[in-house]
Amino acid sequence: MTDQTMRADWSRPYRVVQWATGNVGSRAMQRVIEHPDMELVGVWVSNPDKVGQDAGTLCGIDPIGVKATNSLEEVIALKPDCVLYMPHVNRVEEVCRILAAGINIVSTRMEYQNPAGLAEADRTAIEQACQTGGTSIHATGSSPGFITEAVPIVLTSIARRVDKLTITEFADTSSRNSPEMLFGPMMGFGMAPGGVNEGMLHHMKHSFSPSLNLIAEAWGKPFDDIQTRQAQGIARKDVVIPAGTAKAGTVAATKTVVSCLHQGKPLIEFQAIWYISSDVDTTDGEEWNFRKSGWHVLVEGDTPLDITIGYPVSDEDYPNFTPNLTAHRPVNCIPYVCAAKPGFVTTLDLPQVVAKLA
Repeated sequence: MTDQTMRADWSRPYRVVQWATGNVGSRAMQRVIEHPDMELVGVWVSNPDKVGQDAGTLCGIDPIGVKATNSLEEVIALKPDCVLYMPHVNRVEEVCRILAAGINIVSTRMEYQNPAGLAEADRTAIEQACQTGGTSIHATGSSPGFITEAVPIVLTSIARRVDKLTITEFADTSSRNSPEMLFGPMMGFGMAPGGVNEGMLHHMKHSFSPSLNLIAEAWGKPFDDIQTRQAQGIARKDVVIPAGTAKAGTVAATKTVVSCLHQGKPLIEFQAIWYISSDVDTTDGEEWNFRKSGWHVLVEGDTPLDITIGYPVSDEDYPNFTPNLTAHRPVNCIPYVCAAKPGFVTTLDLPQVVAKLA
């Protein structure tokens, strides 16, 4: 349950280390640098070519005098209050070393959003490290995270019965000039239709269901089954985008659904509709009701709600905008996690996260 004593302490700057500097990591680092009550004291990088570079340079602003390292020992020696842990590869052993050294962690790694989804050995090791260091670990992001936890908590706070919660994510990726991502096996655009992307189904199930179950368990309605399904949107005509061309008759959209059941009935569904064209025939025969990038949240029950969240940015600004969605909430959570009791801290444990703006 939420610890109401978990309040942000703005009497001093929070000393922060950024761990990894990909698109999201570099954006989070920039926001820490700009924050009126945070101090970036270090940055860890995996790429040897980045070692020694200034943190400001790595996130596209003026140098600030903080040099990048790839040494865990150097990070620990800085004695930060918190590490923003955002690597592409999760390593439990380094997470434990950071926590045991007395350094809190806020992460975008989905494994840590609901500790119940972790392997028992990893969960035990991390808990022990937190007790040793007197530290906490919390994970969040945009999806999963903000849209699967923070938003449902608020929307259902005025309900007494929820029959079903449906979250649909729309992502128009047509402006992205990322050929490998869009036309490779991950998204599969431009490929012949048919078959199931097992890798995508596995990713969606294991990334989203623990986060969604966190909310269901809080409702007193834990999942008893999780089902996944997938459908494709087949282009009616050639689709030409900056990243390449999807010929007519090939895949131009996908819908992946994670359906979470309680007592045999769908309680929460997460649908991801990602596309480069909405002019498609769907393999499930359903009308997908394409929307611009964003989310549609439907609460069915005694207090039904129909919420649309969109991004009012231009196609030109969209690629630069998207890292904000995942990077900002972890930064805003830092003071609350630093004030938390040792151990895992979920969204349910946090008080309302209030951003102190620049």
